[in-house]
Amino acid sequence: MTTRTPWTCVLWDVDGTIVDASDGILRRLTITLEHFGRRAPTRAELVHWIGPPMYESFQTNVGMTSDESSEAVAFYRRLGKADGYTTGAKLFPGVGELIQELADDGIPQATASSKPEIQVDALMDHFGLAPCFTSIVGATLDERTLSAKADIVAEALRRLEAAGVDTDRPVLIGDRHHDVEGGAVHGVPVIFVRWGFSWPHEAEGAQAAVDSVDELRSLLLVHADA
Repeated sequence: MTTRTPWTCVLWDVDGTIVDASDGILRRLTITLEHFGRRAPTRAELVHWIGPPMYESFQTNVGMTSDESSEAVAFYRRLGKADGYTTGAKLFPGVGELIQELADDGIPQATASSKPEIQVDALMDHFGLAPCFTSIVGATLDERTLSAKADIVAEALRRLEAAGVDTDRPVLIGDRHHDVEGGAVHGVPVIFVRWGFSWPHEAEGAQAAVDSVDELRSLLLVHADA
């Protein structure tokens, strides 16, 4: 059995794509927003929070100023550090196995997450997936220096190239319109996964949209008799 793939490397969003960290995010958001005199979100409203950088979301979702948002992000991150970055997080079923399968088949992979890189590192270590990635890329802690998805994608490609990876045909796996838009800036096609936190229209512009890991696998790997 041989394996073929139409892609030279695979980039992965993390929150909502690989990892379901919604329990911890909701708890920390509730504490943070109440601390700053704002209403805590319901679980249904998490769709507005998971995916974009928190610095952006505090402004867009509750009307904070830039300075207020910076304070809120710092407070939120202190809670996360105290919690432990992996508390309450779980893998979406089958995604870890697919990442391992891609690694076993020699396909270079990198994360491309708007989550702070220190947290992405901790999560990938926690789930035993760190060895599967040529590079683990996330945002800076302040979520201002490096946070926009287009910039994250560019950095992931840069690090892969520096490691000697062929980045001529990359693909990004994500679950929000930010992934689709960020990939488009660099001509990177996106496979949109619907098991994350998104609205149906957010898949517009993606090369494909999938409902299951098996569907995703079929777009990333083609097995054929040798």
